[in-house]
Amino acid sequence: MALYGARLVLPIDLKKKPWEQKLPLHNRWHPDIPPVSEVRTGELFRVEMMDFSGGRITQEYSAEDIKHADPSIKQSDNFCYSTGDPDMAPPTPRLVVPIDLKKQPRGQKFPLHNRWHPDIPPVAEVKTGEVIRVEMLDWTGGIIKDDDSANDVKFIDLSIVHYLSGPIRVTDADGAPAKPGDLLVVEICNLGPLPGDEWGYTATFDRENGGGFLTDHFPCATKAIWYFEGIYAYSPHIPGVRFPGLTHPGIIGTAPSMELLNIWNEREREVEETGLQNLKLCEVLHSRPLANLPSPKGCLLGKIKEGTSEWEKIAHEAARTIPGRENGGNCDIKNLSRGSKIYLPVFVEGANFSTGDMHFSQGDGEVSFCGAIEMSGFLELKCEIIRGGMKEYLTPMGPTPLHVNPIFEIGPVEPRFSEWLVFEGISVDESGRQHYLDASVAYKRAVLNAIDYLSKFGYSKEQIYLLLSCCPCEGRISGIVDSPNACATLAIPTAIFDQDIRPKASKVPVGPRLVRNPDVLKCTYDGNLPTTKNPCSTT
Repeated sequence: MALYGARLVLPIDLKKKPWEQKLPLHNRWHPDIPPVSEVRTGELFRVEMMDFSGGRITQEYSAEDIKHADPSIKQSDNFCYSTGDPDMAPPTPRLVVPIDLKKQPRGQKFPLHNRWHPDIPPVAEVKTGEVIRVEMLDWTGGIIKDDDSANDVKFIDLSIVHYLSGPIRVTDADGAPAKPGDLLVVEICNLGPLPGDEWGYTATFDRENGGGFLTDHFPCATKAIWYFEGIYAYSPHIPGVRFPGLTHPGIIGTAPSMELLNIWNEREREVEETGLQNLKLCEVLHSRPLANLPSPKGCLLGKIKEGTSEWEKIAHEAARTIPGRENGGNCDIKNLSRGSKIYLPVFVEGANFSTGDMHFSQGDGEVSFCGAIEMSGFLELKCEIIRGGMKEYLTPMGPTPLHVNPIFEIGPVEPRFSEWLVFEGISVDESGRQHYLDASVAYKRAVLNAIDYLSKFGYSKEQIYLLLSCCPCEGRISGIVDSPNACATLAIPTAIFDQDIRPKASKVPVGPRLVRNPDVLKCTYDGNLPTTKNPCSTT
């Protein structure tokens, strides 16, 4: 087990002057200035620092400190600090939902919730324009551990997920709350792992307890642990790979109205009860159940006390957080990182938005289901309200004005890759059966093509399956009109590998040098459902 995060070698106390620091600062270059710390090669360490003036330039709305600054930065008695003066800029962000990593979801200062319902009360209130900080546990509430076993993945009780921080009530500067029909604009200012908990995991569930996009090919529960070095992630279970993360919240959404909640429950119950008979895609995609219906098992409703009549009523009505819906929710859009904006429809007074399921990195599709690099984290954001924005900007695509979807604005901060290897898939399944313009079948085939190809370079197919689920790969629907085949593509940045994975005239090199061990953590599959085999794939 790794020690998480960087070792602090140079701390700074903002209440002290440069020469009063625990390890005093210097403002000259000279060979005889003694070192204040020692580090080893390869060690991740943290250096804190003051601004270049040593704190003499303040937050006050005045330039007098600039005018009279001493260019030599000599010691001075007129040292100034922020004192909370109303004429100074406000400190930001305000922590509205704290997380104690030593406590369970139910034991947090503001208890978490894992369902959507209009009557789950807000735990905090914020004003538009205010920068706030929301902390969150990983989506399982700490069930998945950094250890040498995948049993926690195999036997997890999925009725408990996802654990969300919130709800948060939003008002304008005058104290008027967001109203149904408004748009809530959420701007992501900053985000990342919780300090001291800089690790994550990617996993596949057992086929009979969660499954995944390729569960008929990979029925066993597996797990890979990832460690973070600043913006980079690496895993001892998938050696030879390192990449920058595009960190994002998997879930951010507003509370549904009771009318919208009833629409969700009715349509999803119909899919669960009749889908196997009516939906042909169920013959190709094998994740079950087809929908997760309301259930009091594992239900956590924030401030509402379990066992009360109120809890019983809401627990039997509240929607699971598994799919994305009209309120946003579990959309798993990997590009919603720093600088992004989400335009969420408002269905209840105050909007009551919640967030969670923080990802260090994810590939398009999150194909292994537990498929991002899952982690605890923090989100710093601010909100605005567009009055009447739903009618103005969102066109209903259904029988009621509630059948709308959010709009997302991607931020400017992303990893830069210039070379990609792209795998194509068409809507023909593993048995050779033709499907009509089915993008899901086409994407499944693209992912299978990529897994089989990359396994030629010394990786197990389980390693590649997890990697494609969490690395910054790009999925596309490339063609959806050319009957009968939909065309989907999966683009993988070649720079994440420590070897050249492109096809060449010479054969793929083999031998101990390229065997990537250890493998992912793996459990046995104890069920009796048949495994899909591609008779022409490599073993």
